[in-house]
Amino acid sequence: MSARIERPALPPAVQQEWRGETYHGRPVTKASSFDWKVSFYIVAVGIAGASQVIAAIANRQPEGAGLTRRARLLALAGSAIGPLVLVQHLKTRSRWYNMLRIFRPTSPMSMGSWLLTLFGGLSALTAMGEVLGRRWPFARRVSDAAQLPAAVTGAGMGVYTAGLLASTSTPLWAAAPAPLAAQFGTASVAGAASALALLQRAAGEVGSARRLETLALLAGAAELLAAGTTEKRLADKGLDGPLREGKTGALNATGGKAIGIAVPLVAHGIGRVIGGRAGALLPEIASFAMILGGAAMRHAVLRAGNESACRPDHAFRSTQRVRR
Repeated sequence: MSARIERPALPPAVQQEWRGETYHGRPVTKASSFDWKVSFYIVAVGIAGASQVIAAIANRQPEGAGLTRRARLLALAGSAIGPLVLVQHLKTRSRWYNMLRIFRPTSPMSMGSWLLTLFGGLSALTAMGEVLGRRWPFARRVSDAAQLPAAVTGAGMGVYTAGLLASTSTPLWAAAPAPLAAQFGTASVAGAASALALLQRAAGEVGSARRLETLALLAGAAELLAAGTTEKRLADKGLDGPLREGKTGALNATGGKAIGIAVPLVAHGIGRVIGGRAGALLPEIASFAMILGGAAMRHAVLRAGNESACRPDHAFRSTQRVRR
């Protein structure tokens, strides 16, 4: 009596039929376990990092005290909340500190862990000056001294997550590391500028809010260019399917591009034309849309990468030159 051997089918995430070569009926690469928690972390630390860069610039402006304070506090919030959510994603949450047991320059995960730790500590120092500076002038001096290192590590926080994804064997993430990093970095700047613009308007500092909104629009335009470069490289390698098809494609097009870039541009344009109370409300809607759009873009990239890992043709195309 011969035993019947069942060959495992490809995962349902594969949206197209694949009748070519496989590895015993399985995908060649394994999809990651990254979910919305990882997407939230990428967005939170990206906004936090860009906020420190903005704080470093505002701290040198004669009337930038209010913006500096809010940017530093926003950076502290993002550097604290983001890792807390990420820890919930770990399989052994109580051992998150094990990532700091080694320092390995060749490991994006190791370098990212240390970068996050440094950034969080520096953000705490800069925020300390805002909270305790009036009572203890020394705290203010420490805060100002920590601002430049905080801005440097903050710039890294906006792009290192893209480098971490690109260092994996997932075909879609590994195919375009440089434009993907530019996409994540510009989205971080757009999100931070939008969040701070909302805070500045709430504080009555409309002038600086408008400058931040202009910065957000410029960063959004740069993000659109970076996204176009990323998608072109993926298309050249035959890996762009997951970002164009199904629910993930809709999330990328509707959330990442329409809500994140088109809506803010239209809202700002209409707001400046009509003016009045409605004209003042539309920039706030634009800022919210840009933050949500940046989050949708990152989540779409994560989903698309996982779908790409489940497609055997993507794995083979990423490891050899294929004529299309």
